[in-house]
Amino acid sequence: MTAMMLDDSEASDAELIGRARGGDRGAFGKLLERHYGFVYRAAYRWCGRKADAEDIAQDVCVRLGRAIRDYQGNGAFTTWLYAMTLNASRDMMRKRARDSAKTEAFGTYALIAGQGSAEIQDPAEALWAAVRMLPDKQRDAVLLVYGEGLSHAAAAVVMAISEATVSWHIHEAKKRLKLLMRSAGEV
Repeated sequence: MTAMMLDDSEASDAELIGRARGGDRGAFGKLLERHYGFVYRAAYRWCGRKADAEDIAQDVCVRLGRAIRDYQGNGAFTTWLYAMTLNASRDMMRKRARDSAKTEAFGTYALIAGQGSAEIQDPAEALWAAVRMLPDKQRDAVLLVYGEGLSHAAAAVVMAISEATVSWHIHEAKKRLKLLMRSAGEV
């Protein structure tokens, strides 16, 4: 009983996860509160738009509510959250691609294309925009290593691939980014 009376701000992630798995909504809420900024920042790196990052973060929160019982605790909770955020980001990008194709098919794309057509002035934002144009695995590797500051080994865990494969994806991404930035007049 005294453990339940501890202030949630003093509880470790492991304690909160254990309590949340047992149905403690307060512990689950504290876990979300503690990690929402982390999830939002990771989502923003993947999509580059505030509204989309908020949608992804909210989707991750919903998914977390369903998946918390499945968390085994074998790795760091944040690594598990990275993977969940990555999956939610990919899902959103796939949905956006489907929706865009539907919109183009109906001839209304021109009406909404003005939304995102503004030139990017900041070179760093231009680079991140180019990163988001990379193939999935290359984009994910670059965002995890350079955007989130993970080691190649940690990125490999999140992506469920080998560390050498992460390094290869980053190498290929650098070559492709150099071409993309050169064609955009940035290099």
